[in-house]
Amino acid sequence: MFDADRIAQEILEAWRARRQIPSLAARLPGFDLDQAYQVTGALRRIRQQRGERPVGRKIGFTNRTIWDEYQVYAPIWGDMYATTLLATDGAAHLDLSPYLEPRIEPEIAFGLARAPEPGMDEAALLGCIAWVAHGCEIVHSMFAGWRFAAADTVAAFALHGAYRLGPRRPITEAPAEGWLSVLSRFEISLYRNDELIDRGQAPNVLDGPLSALRHLNDLLATDRHNPPLAAGEIITTGTVTRAFPVAPGETWRTALHGLDLSPMTIRFT
Repeated sequence: MFDADRIAQEILEAWRARRQIPSLAARLPGFDLDQAYQVTGALRRIRQQRGERPVGRKIGFTNRTIWDEYQVYAPIWGDMYATTLLATDGAAHLDLSPYLEPRIEPEIAFGLARAPEPGMDEAALLGCIAWVAHGCEIVHSMFAGWRFAAADTVAAFALHGAYRLGPRRPITEAPAEGWLSVLSRFEISLYRNDELIDRGQAPNVLDGPLSALRHLNDLLATDRHNPPLAAGEIITTGTVTRAFPVAPGETWRTALHGLDLSPMTIRFT
């Protein structure tokens, strides 16, 4: 019999022990996305009881260029906490020892000034945003070799490990071309130790970060197990480049093209 609390406890115990687990979808008959999001709700309750504070959501698998690589063909989401997200001036360091097969993802993040209504389009959602920033998520896999089903990723924190958020630019400081325009066509270059590793475009992310936010808002409108978006939440919209493994001793940095936000540099130990 399906028990969201039992699965949540298993995931938390494995996370505490820093060990990977077999695929949930492969060993639990009928384990699907609906059940996985029930686990998300159970994890939130347990973590809040332990004193952790949710601060927003991460959206994953918005980049359609990586769907074949991971065999996941639709976006997913998970909670972020005050213990996993850190605001920086654009330079950060991170100890990788807590994470399982960690990878880096350069992204765009939004801060919500007000709760969006279901069905809003990108222009209407822009009116709900207080600020825009660039950041990097460190994702990791509780499943060996990054082999999993979509429901596995949802249940296991949506692969979220940590987020380093750069300086915030108020939405009132609109670029000359307008936010709708620049957020649909910017590019991000990703460097490892000054070597260019990849370059991604805004349209990779469901046609742009605002479209990723729209997808999440619509998805939550039919979610029976988790709350809708609220004012004050930070929403990270998914990797613009592919996700790449990171290791201690490496320094990774980004450069943004066509979007006036601070780049990010992260040194890993």
